Amino acid sequence: MLSLVLATVLALPLAGILASGIYDDQLVRRTEAELLAQSVALAAAIAREAAATLPADVALGSAVAEGHAMGLGADLGAALPPRPDAMPPTFPADPAFLALGARVTPDLAATQAVTLAGFRLLDPSGTVIAGRGEIGQSLAHVDEVAEALHGRTTAALRRRLSKHPYPPLGSLSRGRPYRLFLAVPIVVRHRVAGVLYASRTPVDILGSLYGQREALGLAAMAVVAAAALAGLVLHRAISLPVRELVSLTVAIGSGDRAAVASHRHHGTVEFAALAGSLREMAARLTNRSDAVSSFAAHVSHELKSPLTAIRGTAELLRDDDSGMGAGERSRFFDHLLADTDRLGALLSRLRDLARAEAEPTAGSATLAPALGLLRARFPALSIRGEGDVEAALGVSADNLVVLLSHLADNAGRHGAATLRVSARRGGPFVRIEVRDDGSGISAGNRARVFDSFFTTRREDGGTGMGLSIVRALVGAHGGTVDLLDTEGGAGFALAVPALPHPSPGPANAGIASRRRWAALAATIAVVMTGLALRGFGPGLGLPFAVTKYGGSVLWGAMVYGLLACVVPGVPRGRLAGSALALAVAVELFRLLHTPALDAFRLTAAGTLLVGRVFSGWDVAAYAAGIGAAWTFDRPALALGRDPGCPEGEDPR
Repeated sequence: MLSLVLATVLALPLAGILASGIYDDQLVRRTEAELLAQSVALAAAIAREAAATLPADVALGSAVAEGHAMGLGADLGAALPPRPDAMPPTFPADPAFLALGARVTPDLAATQAVTLAGFRLLDPSGTVIAGRGEIGQSLAHVDEVAEALHGRTTAALRRRLSKHPYPPLGSLSRGRPYRLFLAVPIVVRHRVAGVLYASRTPVDILGSLYGQREALGLAAMAVVAAAALAGLVLHRAISLPVRELVSLTVAIGSGDRAAVASHRHHGTVEFAALAGSLREMAARLTNRSDAVSSFAAHVSHELKSPLTAIRGTAELLRDDDSGMGAGERSRFFDHLLADTDRLGALLSRLRDLARAEAEPTAGSATLAPALGLLRARFPALSIRGEGDVEAALGVSADNLVVLLSHLADNAGRHGAATLRVSARRGGPFVRIEVRDDGSGISAGNRARVFDSFFTTRREDGGTGMGLSIVRALVGAHGGTVDLLDTEGGAGFALAVPALPHPSPGPANAGIASRRRWAALAATIAVVMTGLALRGFGPGLGLPFAVTKYGGSVLWGAMVYGLLACVVPGVPRGRLAGSALALAVAVELFRLLHTPALDAFRLTAAGTLLVGRVFSGWDVAAYAAGIGAAWTFDRPALALGRDPGCPEGEDPR
């Protein structure tokens, strides 16, 4: 996990560099599109002027077919060298073209003042006839001009030579060391009558951001507000609960019982559960400490009585000088043996109680076999099982027999002839009711029957530990025991944990984890591929349909992958349906138009996230991407496969 975090941190700068490069390329493409639109409009106006004013016998350039080619798409990978200097022409420009240049010069100057682009008008031989400079010089040897003289609109990105140093923070017109050149042929009578040679420095990232400074300012304020809100939430949800928990543990360690109920800041559900567990543990420890103290006092009292009797009898026998008869001496020895047996019984039950409280709680059993063993141990009782005696109990078979044996022994000692044991499952517990037809428990003793050493048969050798052992053993398994209200005899209700239903094993948990990481890795790869396709596809000459709808296919796969990362346990069919619904909702969102939203859609981030124009073909592409992701989502098949499901079949 740490290595993944470190790899992510190291990848952030690389991702930032890649994103800035893609955005930088988008700025060049936007500049190219704007310059093309301006140049085509000027070229059309100049072509009309030339067609109306040039003599019919003037020499024109290369023939151009209808729909002449447009070789657009400047190579953004490697910029060309600076534009070559103008050279003297082979022959002077025709006076008719010089006159045309003079007429359009004011239009070129006005356009350049508004657009910050440079414009030069060239005649069919490549000689400059209008523009800010190089009038009368030839540019026919420049590659893009040569292409335009043959009827092909051509763009080129060249390194820029500037008379001024490049500003450190960039500017709108001089912030980049490159300049974009565009040569558009002017076609008259299906021949090249000239070339409009335009150039402009693309806007750099800082200049673009400065142009969107108001939106960026609002975004920064939103980020700061969100960070402050997140900090407040984390402070309330994590910092305060952690401090409160630390104070709670310190108070519990120092023995402050009042601190157990003083917790105030629960924070998240997990912290609230942790605080509740701490308070419950502290309460159990406190109660156990009280119980140990009380139990020690009871043990001392119960052991003191027979020890005192044994000591008194021993002293009488030692100090007897009157010649005690054999019968009387035998009676004293009988008292000694009875008190010794009582001490042995007490110590045996104390050992049983200690074993019950520390008994391992693992294992499972059912009532039916335990009842059979119980009948063999207590043949004088008629033991009947009722209800769900085959219910699986979360208690070992030996412990279940110990529980029922103490209750059966208690019933037999109170004159019972019948013992009825019924079971009924309810939620996470199985309720076991044990009823007998003995003398029952009086109303005055009902509140004390589970107290250690409480017995009404002390003269018959009762120790008062049987029901205490039952309560301790049931409690060790997380259950409870209660005394029932019965008209005759005694009744007890035991809530014993039921054997839990099978849950997804470690293998399935591991598959879900692998599915999450596989989906994350695949989603990152899909995102990077989509960015590369949108950013570099046009430069590589890929068709528009491939870059647009290929990106939509990858976008659909990305949505499926993100959902698989968030909820890896969801069946892949339901996941695909959710991803398609989300994709359709985003596409329908494009029908919503507001000024701010439309401005965001013009940015690179807006184009990638929400797009611009609604299209049913995009929905089809999304579905194709989601279907491809659904097909390759192999861990989902293993996650939901039943043991009996053949390999390759999806049980969902």
